[in-house]
Amino acid sequence: MATGGCQCGNVRYVAEGEPLHHAICHCHDCRRSAGAPMVGWIAFKSDGVSVTKGAPRVHASSEHGRRHFCPDCGTGLFYTNDTALAGLTDIQSATLDDPEAVPPAAHIQYAEHLRWTEKLDELPKFERYPG
Repeated sequence: MATGGCQCGNVRYVAEGEPLHHAICHCHDCRRSAGAPMVGWIAFKSDGVSVTKGAPRVHASSEHGRRHFCPDCGTGLFYTNDTALAGLTDIQSATLDDPEAVPPAAHIQYAEHLRWTEKLDELPKFERYPG
């Protein structure tokens, strides 16, 4: 079982059962929705995912894709697509209470990746803000 929620705490969820996959998505749609260069998604069977507090708002980001987010703080929570991912709910893995519990196993939609992400490990690293 996994639990998580949005940044402000107004939406909480539980995901029961084993995760089916955890991947880092590089698609343009995910980038635009999250405002980030890539997004981690961990999939569970939809019948095992339930909202325990609050009610996410749903945005039709494509013909079949639905993005669920907190209407108060804007945190992206779920992605569903009854055509491409029937019976599955992808959860933005960084919203899990323990986001380190299940490491990602793949990059997906890599054909759309930002080329500069290939060199992220070469950048200087600071424990906090640089002095």
